Amino acid sequence: MKPLTIVLLAILVILIIACVVLYFLGKKAEKKQAEQQAQLDAVAQTMSMLIIDKGRLKLKDAGLPQMVIDNTPKYLRRSKVPVVKAKVGPKVMTLMCDAEVYPLIPVKKEVKATVSGIYITAVRGLRGPLDTPQKKQGFFARLRNKAKNK
Repeated sequence: MKPLTIVLLAILVILIIACVVLYFLGKKAEKKQAEQQAQLDAVAQTMSMLIIDKGRLKLKDAGLPQMVIDNTPKYLRRSKVPVVKAKVGPKVMTLMCDAEVYPLIPVKKEVKATVSGIYITAVRGLRGPLDTPQKKQGFFARLRNKAKNK
């Protein structure tokens, strides 16, 4: 056999092994995520709140309790997370938010939110439906629209 064939076979074997390992790691992560979602749903409660402010902040700058920062893995501490400052009853609280729910939250309005600990998982309008923000158009969609308008 030629040396090129041997090298290609070795690369193929390594790629197959890597795919198998990634498959099993993905299955394990999927099970773990399902367990965490079940725990979030078990402790979820609905409360009405007035949204004061929202933004994407670094975990250290968000004003979250020190215990939350300590329990976060070190590689995620510098990442920006969606944070909502809301008035729940007489208290002003800083809450984290789900990435899918974050764009739906209106500022300076009252909403009914499903909260698990300090994590907002769902939000509904207290007085009528919430305004859904327009999805940003991609680069090629904007070019197509410009071409149609000419």
